Amino acid sequence: MSAPTLILEGSDNGSVLRLAGRYLTHSLGTVEKAFADVDAGGRFLEIDMSGVEVVDTGGAWLIVELMARLEADGLKVTLINAAPSHLALIETVREAIPEEPGEEEPERGLLAWLERVGREVERGKKGTLSILSFFGETLAALARAVVMPWKMRWAPLVSQMDDVGFKAVPIVALMGFLIGIVLAFQGATQLQQFGAEVFVVELISISILRELGILLTAIIVAGRSGSAFTASVGSMKVQEEIDAMRTLGLNPIDVLVLPRVLALLIMLPILGFVANMSGLFGGALMSWLNLNVSPGMFVTRLQETTSIWHLGVGMIKAPFFALVIGVIACWQAFQVRGSSTSVGQRTTASVVQSIFMVIALDALFSVFFAKMGV
Repeated sequence: MSAPTLILEGSDNGSVLRLAGRYLTHSLGTVEKAFADVDAGGRFLEIDMSGVEVVDTGGAWLIVELMARLEADGLKVTLINAAPSHLALIETVREAIPEEPGEEEPERGLLAWLERVGREVERGKKGTLSILSFFGETLAALARAVVMPWKMRWAPLVSQMDDVGFKAVPIVALMGFLIGIVLAFQGATQLQQFGAEVFVVELISISILRELGILLTAIIVAGRSGSAFTASVGSMKVQEEIDAMRTLGLNPIDVLVLPRVLALLIMLPILGFVANMSGLFGGALMSWLNLNVSPGMFVTRLQETTSIWHLGVGMIKAPFFALVIGVIACWQAFQVRGSSTSVGQRTTASVVQSIFMVIALDALFSVFFAKMGV
């Protein structure tokens, strides 16, 4: 039994690769590296198969792969002196190897555009119905917790309150403090042009208490806690832990969603209050340093000109923001499919959607309170 061999003979215009022996799968190891190292010069390569005794599918695949590689380099490759049976097998193998898919040209035109729009609308409708259903299940779980508090899982709730609330106090307080400083500094710069520096107190207090304090707190919570909710519950979905809960007769909404949403409902107003107080402190400090408005004068003017309703308006928004963040984060986690890549995608979507909905809700509340004269 003769082993497979190959000899490359080159010239200025092209080369000839002479194959000989038995090209069978079990004996190809001796020439596989030689095939990979073939580097023909010139403009064409002829593969002379007159010396090939037998070739099977493995040998044909090796020849086809060599031809494809050299043709990709710009050479014209032809087979010569091949037995009809060998040539037929090589052609069969060549046709069986799938071509690498190229980038499909997107369809153009009005109909293609309408089709894409229709698909997006259909997907949006399904997503909206799904999240509304999930929202209803969450509200039902909250109602059950109120009616039957002894069935509530208190340990997970306390743990989530610690993660969502107490561990977030430093970053929320720092954010509020810096926002107060920025408002005081920028407001003073503009008000000094009109000799109205004293009104910086109203600017700081109303802006922070009504809008910025709770809004920026909700955005921080959406990015910090909302993403954590989606990532943790989504990982459980990938590992089929949620399916295991259902098998054991446990409701994932009660076990996973309810403690997280309740923790947000309890802690977001507290975090918002912390942000408000930190913002007022930062504004008072900058007013003292930049405008010579003493802390006593700041507090006195704050009491005289700022109604408690400004604080109430901000605090009223907090539970709604908390509910939106919690429901979106957990719903996105339940939409995870298949792999950790899906967890990352859903976590990103959770943060983006939560922040968008928080800002949209804040705008609606602003219009509502303005119409109500509050």
